[in-house]
Amino acid sequence: MFDLSIIGGGPAGYTAAERAANKGLSVVLFEKNAMGGVCLNEGCIPTKTLLYSAKLYHNALAGEKYGISAQNVDFDYAKIVSRKNKIVRKLNAGIRAKMTAHNVNVVVGEAVIKNYSEEKIEILCNENIFEAKKLLLCCGSQTFVPKIKGVENVEFLTSREALEIKELPASIAIVGGGVIGMEFAGLFRTFGAKVAVVEMANEILPPFDSEISALLRENYQKQGVEFFLGAKVIEIQSLPCHCGLDTQSPENETIACQARNDNEGAQKIIFIDKENVEQTLEVEKILLCVGRKPTLNGLEMLNLETFRGGVKVDENMQTSLKNVYAAGDITGFSMLAHTAVREAEVAVNHIVGNVDKMHYNAVPAVVYTNPEVAGVGKTEDELKISGEKYSVKKLPMTFSGRFVAENEGGNGLCKLIFDEKERLIGAHLIGNPASELIATATLAIEQHLDIEQFKKLIFPHPSVGEIFKETLFE
Repeated sequence: MFDLSIIGGGPAGYTAAERAANKGLSVVLFEKNAMGGVCLNEGCIPTKTLLYSAKLYHNALAGEKYGISAQNVDFDYAKIVSRKNKIVRKLNAGIRAKMTAHNVNVVVGEAVIKNYSEEKIEILCNENIFEAKKLLLCCGSQTFVPKIKGVENVEFLTSREALEIKELPASIAIVGGGVIGMEFAGLFRTFGAKVAVVEMANEILPPFDSEISALLRENYQKQGVEFFLGAKVIEIQSLPCHCGLDTQSPENETIACQARNDNEGAQKIIFIDKENVEQTLEVEKILLCVGRKPTLNGLEMLNLETFRGGVKVDENMQTSLKNVYAAGDITGFSMLAHTAVREAEVAVNHIVGNVDKMHYNAVPAVVYTNPEVAGVGKTEDELKISGEKYSVKKLPMTFSGRFVAENEGGNGLCKLIFDEKERLIGAHLIGNPASELIATATLAIEQHLDIEQFKKLIFPHPSVGEIFKETLFE
């Protein structure tokens, strides 16, 4: 019998396995697909790899701003995707090696809870029964496909398929202006595709700070991305092929599809805009990015209490069953890899009897667009709704000398929010490299630093991070 069984080999699962093994527990980890979960295989790492290639291409085209002239700048998207796959394989192998080094028993296959009691849990996988004293659910999440008329008849893309295409579409409509949608919008637009974003909310990137979100949208509009906000998609359709061939005939299928793609668009998206007017877009591809939902398959035997579609947990990541824990996307709370890692640590600490609790007041979130967007803590929008007293300090990123040197013509914003005791409770940035800067603000919020304490931190010069100090003295 194992001390701990873990279902799911994503960031929460493999982190928990390593931490638990280091604390002397015998661990078995079940993963039905590839180690690394959604994050490594079809999320965080693949998208950032593609986006880095896009950034290099963008910088090469903009080189003259910095006195650098490059001729015949081009890209090979198939090679870009191939490099992405190579990096995923490399990191996947690294995780497997780490599990081996820590004597974690990894079982490849779909795990199903067979029997449960407070003394032991039986798990069925590959026709074998595994017994464990405690169970940690790290089953992750899956792409949510909305119920839109015609969706079952159209070959739409989700983020998974969008990562695998070897040829870029000439035009694409992205349904959903959240993090995933905006990262793909930036990727496809940088490489020349015509991009339209249809978002139901009145601003992109909910629930990021709306002032920061609006700045990104304006930046993307200047790059040619078209936005339809406050819009609800009511139908999607495949347009008929006008090539005159029988599209149902196997020998004509490829020719017919190519002929259709040579038209203005192969698919139609119909939506109601904010003025309650029906509009249509004809595009080559449709990408659905409307969110994800927790994966609960195979857990029916446990009859766990749920909350907002995910497994309900307490501050120790303990579920309604005392020897069953959950971490990561399956809780439906914060679907971020770094949140999952911390939740896994809290769960393992509680299992071995160490005092630890999960807090969500300082969880950073990043959008790896160009420019980058990052935020942590409370936003001004939610504070206005709650009625809490707060104050704001903000400055353009151009108050940082290094930012000006490295972002010719760029602007950006640093926005810091304080409570009535002048403690930092929120920080929101747009401008490169916001993804690296946000960790400083996260630490300040976690440590409850007030303005005067934050001011005493010494930042290296010149660094973009100095924008925090400049903003504090604003």
